[in-house]
Amino acid sequence: MTAKTLMIQGTSSGAGKTTLVTALCRILSDDGYKVAPFKSQNMSSYSYIGKDFEISRAQAIQAIAARTKIIPIMNPILLKPLGNYKSEIFVNGVSYRKMHARDYYKKFALSTGLEQSKNALDQLLKVNDIVILEGAGSPAEINIQRYDIANMRMAEYCRSPVILVTDIDKGGSFASIVGTLALLDKKHQKLVKGFVINKFRGDVTILQPGYSVLKKKTMKPVIGTIPLIEFDIPDEDSLHANPKQVSWTKKYLLTLDREIDHLANTVKKNIDIKKIRGMLN
Repeated sequence: MTAKTLMIQGTSSGAGKTTLVTALCRILSDDGYKVAPFKSQNMSSYSYIGKDFEISRAQAIQAIAARTKIIPIMNPILLKPLGNYKSEIFVNGVSYRKMHARDYYKKFALSTGLEQSKNALDQLLKVNDIVILEGAGSPAEINIQRYDIANMRMAEYCRSPVILVTDIDKGGSFASIVGTLALLDKKHQKLVKGFVINKFRGDVTILQPGYSVLKKKTMKPVIGTIPLIEFDIPDEDSLHANPKQVSWTKKYLLTLDREIDHLANTVKKNIDIKKIRGMLN
């Protein structure tokens, strides 16, 4: 069996990729599918430590949302920042070595990093109905695009449709969407099937004229507008000076599960789930 795939990418860091993947893992799990999250490369100081492995806590939480076992191949490459452009690199949950960013890009990313990421994804595809992939940052970071193993390379590898999510609360979302697409290769533009507008405040009808213009310029639809909501699920620390600490107790996991349900219910009410199901290839 080869799983169906869907990838969530963003116009920037903090756009809402992680929370959207978390919500979709729970929504599709509720539908009865065997679901797994996957992020080939993640940078975070805060991790989930299993019995004999360590991965990003974001993928651990997504696995909980999917009601599946947390395993290292869900995040085959983890970078834990050490300062001065250096990170400790974990491969499939095991410490590999400490590397400067320059060496990581030139000596690791497109060799060991890409190979291990593809192998990990292949394993997940064999034992699940659906794998939800999460990108990193933006796929249009043209200064490091050639070394990017977390976005379009993975989508192209598994022929996954891509949903592009943007944070409208920061402003500039329409320009970010159009600009992101413009900076992608034509073959990668074709993989993008639609957009999700995240963190919106107010009456969604005021966005409709913008959506019409966006559709004319990109020939792709907005498939959901998610309101800015309160939920108690830890963010990645790359955007926050004081990210929430997590203690993986039974009590916390019960609380986390309720928060995931709250997030999933909100997302389900505000995106076109039928279109998303239709995108699963």
